[in-house]
Amino acid sequence: MIVVHHLNNSRSQRVLWLLEELGLPYEIKRYQRDAKTMLAPPELRAIHPLGKSPVITDGDTVLAETGAIVEYLIAMYGGGRLMPTPGTPERLRYTYWLHYAEGSAMPPLLMKLVFTALPDRAPGLMKGVVKSIAGRALKGFVDPQVKAHIDYWEAELAKSTWFAGAQLTGADIMMSFPLEAAAQRAGAADRPRIKAFLDRIHARPAYQRALERGGPYDYA
Repeated sequence: MIVVHHLNNSRSQRVLWLLEELGLPYEIKRYQRDAKTMLAPPELRAIHPLGKSPVITDGDTVLAETGAIVEYLIAMYGGGRLMPTPGTPERLRYTYWLHYAEGSAMPPLLMKLVFTALPDRAPGLMKGVVKSIAGRALKGFVDPQVKAHIDYWEAELAKSTWFAGAQLTGADIMMSFPLEAAAQRAGAADRPRIKAFLDRIHARPAYQRALERGGPYDYA
C-alpha cells in the first residue's frame, strides 16, 4: 500500500490528485504545521531526514520531492497514462514542464510569500524598516519575476489545452501548484487562459476526491 505522508497546506496535495487520477489505493498519514512557525513537525524526519513533505512510502521505497514522486508513480503504475509517447514533441514538453514547476516557477512565488509576510513577523520597532526593505524587494525584483512567469504561462496555454498538449499529463499536475499559488498571491486568476486551466482541473472528479481526502487547503 502506498502511504502519503501529507502535511497540511503543502505540495503533497498534488500527489493525492495524481493517485486519484490513476485510481490507486493509498493511505494518508497526516502531519500539521506548527501554528506559529508554519514549519513541518519533527515527526516527518523519522520518514525522511529533511523532514519535508511530500514523502511517500511504497513498500521499502521512501521517496521525497514532488516531481520525483510524480515520475515514479506514473512510470510504476501509470500503464502509459498521464505521460506522452516517448520521442514526441509532447513528451519533451511534458519533461520540461514537469521540472520547470519546482525548478523555475516556485522560487519567485516563495520569495513573494516570504517578503509579503516579513513585516508582520518583525519586532515592533523594526516593522517600519522591514516593511520598507520588503517593499523594495517586491517591487524591484520579485513582482517583475512573478509577472514574467505568469505572462509565460498565459502565452503557452494558448498553444494547447494542457501544458504538454491536448491531454492531461503529470506535467499539469505539477504545474497546478504554481498556478494555484499565483492565482491567490499574484492575481494570475485574472488571466483568461490560466483561469480556464484552473477551472478545468477543479472540475475533474479526481481533483475533487483528492481535496476531500486531503482536507481544507490554502495556497496563500
